[in-house]
Amino acid sequence: MLECNRFITKKMKKSIRFTALLLPVICIVLLLSQTAFAKNTYLINDGGRVVIHTTFATNPADVLDEVGLELGAEDIFTTQPGIGVSEITVQRKQLITIIHGGKTLDVVSYGETVESLLERLSLILTEEDVVSIPLSTQTHDGMQITISRTMQVEETYVSVIPFETTYCYDPSLAEGEEKVLTPGVNGQLLCTAKVVYLNGEEISRTVLTENVVAQPVNAVVAVGTYTEQIAPETEPTEPPATQAPTRPAPRPKPEVTGKPVIGNGIITTPDGEVLTYTRVEEFKATAYHNSDPGCTIWTATGTLCRVGAIAVDPKVIPYGTRMYIVSNDGRYIYGIAVAEDCGGSIKGNRIDLYFDSVEECNRFGIRNCQVYFLG
Repeated sequence: MLECNRFITKKMKKSIRFTALLLPVICIVLLLSQTAFAKNTYLINDGGRVVIHTTFATNPADVLDEVGLELGAEDIFTTQPGIGVSEITVQRKQLITIIHGGKTLDVVSYGETVESLLERLSLILTEEDVVSIPLSTQTHDGMQITISRTMQVEETYVSVIPFETTYCYDPSLAEGEEKVLTPGVNGQLLCTAKVVYLNGEEISRTVLTENVVAQPVNAVVAVGTYTEQIAPETEPTEPPATQAPTRPAPRPKPEVTGKPVIGNGIITTPDGEVLTYTRVEEFKATAYHNSDPGCTIWTATGTLCRVGAIAVDPKVIPYGTRMYIVSNDGRYIYGIAVAEDCGGSIKGNRIDLYFDSVEECNRFGIRNCQVYFLG
């Protein structure tokens, strides 16, 4: 009897120990089963579309299938676990076109910045490169990025200085008639400039230096003021059969006499023309004719020698300058002159006046003259 009780007691102890071991296992299984069948909440971000989805699924790919978000072959997603809510971010493939150095490159992006994309592609930018889109811009599907290369060079070139045209009145010409006294000649300007090119096309030009190579020669045009005097109309009469009707003869060119009236910046010539001057200086004047040694019928500026075309020092009086010349004693009036010629001995405050004959040159000799620079 005693041995029987011992056997029962020993058997009961084994049963208790087994139950004690099995109970934790059962609890763990129950906890795992509860976790496996618990619902999970996901915040899904697909570009501009945001979806909140609750499901028993734990695999993000299964979650996206349940929501109906289809992924392309190169679309990807990332997950961010959270307390209570997990995040799934879908990154769609973006096709980006990059134009660089005349070549077109098609690449794939997933919403990174332009700067990050270029770094990932090992496209290193230099100071001369210009990107068409700010580097901080987020990429999007269909974006086109152009990388242009600038080039800065220093260029030397010749620019044209256009001549101006001045007009004077001539009572010997018919009213409205024009006569070119001095043809205009463009000047030349030697320039140095900093030029910036973008992909071979000029985008800016900054002039650094300008040096006059040749001064322009202004054109001088005479405008006629002469009007023919017509006799007043009278009652028509029958002219004699032997006498043809006549018209009044043209008025002859008036003879210029007297002296000019000069003062307060205005010159009134003996023939009534009114000129304006900006300053007056004294020059020593000589006379020359195209038959003199070393002279031809052409001036240094390419015009014909004639009265009014005088020789000057171009460094003192630029070619094309218009003047009115009168001797200091007022006994000789050369009149309107234009600087068109030069001479080896004509330096500084020296001028050489052209005359039509050697006799006139001899009569003029050497005189000190007042030179009025016309406005």
